[in-house]
Amino acid sequence: MSQTLITGDIVSRFTQEELDQNGYTVMNMGPQHPSTHGVLRLVLTLDGERVVDCVPDIGFLHTGIEKTAEVKTYNQALTVTDRMDYLAPLSNNLGYSLAVEKLLGVDIPERVSHIRVMLAELQRISSHMVWLGTSGLDAGAMSMFLYCFQDRERVLDLFENISGVRMMTSFIMPGGLMADLTEGFLDKVKEFLDYFEPHIQMYHGLLTGNSIWLDRTKNVGVLSAEQALDYLCTGPVARASGVDWDIRRDFPYAAYADYDFKVCTRPEGDSYARYIVRMAELDESVKIVRQALKKISPTGVYRSDDRKVVPPPKWEITRSMESLIHHFKLFTEGYAPTPGEVFQRVESPRGELAFHITSDGSNRPYRMHARTPSFPHVQVMPVILKGHLLADVVVILASTDFVLGDVDR
Repeated sequence: MSQTLITGDIVSRFTQEELDQNGYTVMNMGPQHPSTHGVLRLVLTLDGERVVDCVPDIGFLHTGIEKTAEVKTYNQALTVTDRMDYLAPLSNNLGYSLAVEKLLGVDIPERVSHIRVMLAELQRISSHMVWLGTSGLDAGAMSMFLYCFQDRERVLDLFENISGVRMMTSFIMPGGLMADLTEGFLDKVKEFLDYFEPHIQMYHGLLTGNSIWLDRTKNVGVLSAEQALDYLCTGPVARASGVDWDIRRDFPYAAYADYDFKVCTRPEGDSYARYIVRMAELDESVKIVRQALKKISPTGVYRSDDRKVVPPPKWEITRSMESLIHHFKLFTEGYAPTPGEVFQRVESPRGELAFHITSDGSNRPYRMHARTPSFPHVQVMPVILKGHLLADVVVILASTDFVLGDVDR
């Protein structure tokens, strides 16, 4: 198949002659369609109502975040990371802050690490509530949307309580936290967990055995483990295909090595499996936050007291073959970075989020690149949409839970 171009715009991977011969229809879905969950455009080639091919078209939300960070100081660049995955800003903050701290050689107090774990898991709950509510809405379950957003608001109330901001908090920052926990915050977190835990069972009652939900998600959008690995899918999408991989367990960061939790996997790889994995993750996040509450004292240090932080070493920039081999190993085998560069990964609600930062010895990053989990999940769309009905497209899109701010950087 060859790609057909009309005035430079992607239309289909089929030529016009092939389209005419097979009676295929080319349909544009997005970038304004609400079920694409952001400004994503899908060019669908249809045989009647069945998807023959899909060409994702991205770039409508491009913000230049990675390039913008290069003209900001390390602290200033923190605020642009909030805007990448805008449903999990604290996860972005955590990954970026850990990278900068590793680059500068800054030690973080143990209390701060436990608070970061607690906030990251609350952020995971908040993000999964958006996914669950919108996924239900896409399949016609309006009540799920209303219930889930109500619960998400309670998490955002907690974030507002400690930072004054509901979403883009920039609360986790290089060196520690923006401020100490407010009075009574830990009690408020416990109250939320006591309220939320029974609601998880309510959501199971509404959807898990619902015959309509089962018909819409079972054996729909199947992604094999091999395909997940080929496309570098991570997070719940990969774990629902049987890929047992979680950065929190396999490359512990912050204080995750001190916590007891399960990595949830399923073998089926369909939209229902992705639903079950995320529902199980809600239970595990509650479990982790409860453990954190026992480890965190209400008051104490909330940032590093190291007063001798110096600029990072300069990265020796080279275009030699040795450098190319080094960076290939860096991203495939966890190879140790050279002085003046750092590679840090975390487990965001969508999967593996990694920051690669290089230094020129100044107070600004020379280069910053983010490996975000949403990009592979958009890239794999042609694989898991092919052969399904047009009505299944919105369900499959929702099940992968990508965020376009995470894609267009």
